[in-house]
Amino acid sequence: MRDAGIVSRTCAAGIDVVVVLVLMGCGYLAAAFVVFTINVSTFHFPTVSWIFTTGGFVVASIAYQFLCWAVTERTVGQAFLGLRLANSKGGRVRVPRILLRAMFCVVFPVGLAWVALSTRRRSVQDIVLRTRVVYVD
Repeated sequence: MRDAGIVSRTCAAGIDVVVVLVLMGCGYLAAAFVVFTINVSTFHFPTVSWIFTTGGFVVASIAYQFLCWAVTERTVGQAFLGLRLANSKGGRVRVPRILLRAMFCVVFPVGLAWVALSTRRRSVQDIVLRTRVVYVD
C-alpha cells in the first residue's frame, strides 16, 4: 500500500474545492428558484453577504469531506485520482476521527504542504490524527 504524494493529493483537493463550489452554486440556484416561485412578478436574485458565503463554504466543505470519507473512504477528487483515506494500518478510519479530520483539513489546509517534506508522505492532519491517504490497490 503506497502513500499518496503531494501532487496527487493537491490535485484531488483542487477537484474537491470545485465540487463544493458547484454544490454551493446549486444550493443558491435552488434558493433563487424558491424565491421566484413565491413572488414571480418582483423576482430578483437574492444577494448573499461574504460572511454567509465564507461560512457556508466552510460548513459545506466539512460536510462534504465527512460524508464522502464516512461512506466511501474517498472524496470525488480522491476517487478520480485513485486515492482513499485509511488509518495508520491501512484500514477503515472510524467516524469520530473522520469528522475531526474533515474539520482539520478545512480549517488548516496548509497542513497538506507537509506531505512534500515528510519522508512518510504524511500531512499535518495525518500525523496528528494517525491517518494516511493511499493509492487504491
